[in-house]
Amino acid sequence: MMTRRIVGLGALGTITAALGLPRLFGRSSAAAEAKTYEVSYTDAEWRQRLTPEQYRILRTHGTELAGTSTLNGEKRKGAYACAGCDQALFRSETKFESGTGWPSFFQPIDGAIGTSQDNALFMTRTEVHCARCGGHLGHVFDDGPQPTGLRYCMNGGAYCLTEECSRHGWSLPHLHAPGKP
Repeated sequence: MMTRRIVGLGALGTITAALGLPRLFGRSSAAAEAKTYEVSYTDAEWRQRLTPEQYRILRTHGTELAGTSTLNGEKRKGAYACAGCDQALFRSETKFESGTGWPSFFQPIDGAIGTSQDNALFMTRTEVHCARCGGHLGHVFDDGPQPTGLRYCMNGGAYCLTEECSRHGWSLPHLHAPGKP
């Protein structure tokens, strides 16, 4: 009798998983995935270019644990760029301590990000993704500081600080700024 219950629960779990339960835990809206982006690679190429953690966050819509990003307490001047394609995303001047355990910003660089509806975890949120490669960055909430009132709650593993870009007008060959080659 116990074996039949275990088999039944296993079958139910398999059916539930096949119908989309993974989207509740780490998967986001298909809107960002369906769009064609300037930077695009095969899954194998993304895996080769990114660290396992970057791949998990950027390509499978993962979330790092609160308080684990080395960029959480980062105070240096510069810009934060997408780890997948070097798109400049946020200026350091817009970073603030939100008390959430994730790096937070109140304003992205114009044209650097896109958003889509995320219905995972039984709630509706606004997902933030890189406008150049579609990589998942985090979510935006309306409880941030002025002047925008927004809090871009970002996964630190999705980007890196590029100090030099602010001194060179976003024109370094390894950094792409929106609207610039």
